[in-house]
Amino acid sequence: MHEMSIAQSLIGIIQEEMKKHELTKLRTVRVKYGKLAAIVPDSLQFAFEACVIGTPLEGATLEMELLPLKLKCGECGTLFSPEDPNTLFVPCPKCGEGLGHEVLQGKELYLDNMEAE
Repeated sequence: MHEMSIAQSLIGIIQEEMKKHELTKLRTVRVKYGKLAAIVPDSLQFAFEACVIGTPLEGATLEMELLPLKLKCGECGTLFSPEDPNTLFVPCPKCGEGLGHEVLQGKELYLDNMEAE
């Protein structure tokens, strides 16, 4: 479960930012992740909650937002999002090309913002 190492890295970043800004109480953390980041939201939630037990971060809420997959056709340049994000074959809606698309969004995983005092 790589979500545990992601949660630990996330907590490290949070702690650095809190120390830098002299904050002591974390309220909410918002993470954005793409469809292709291979994140299991429930596993990341569990890992985050397990990692903050007994720390000053305990009680903080982790909010996650799934970013939709956005592609650019390698043949005609059309920008599109697949209607079914779970399918492996995604032809361009304009020209029908099924291969060579550039992923513009969908691989991300980042801390979007946090609320602390």
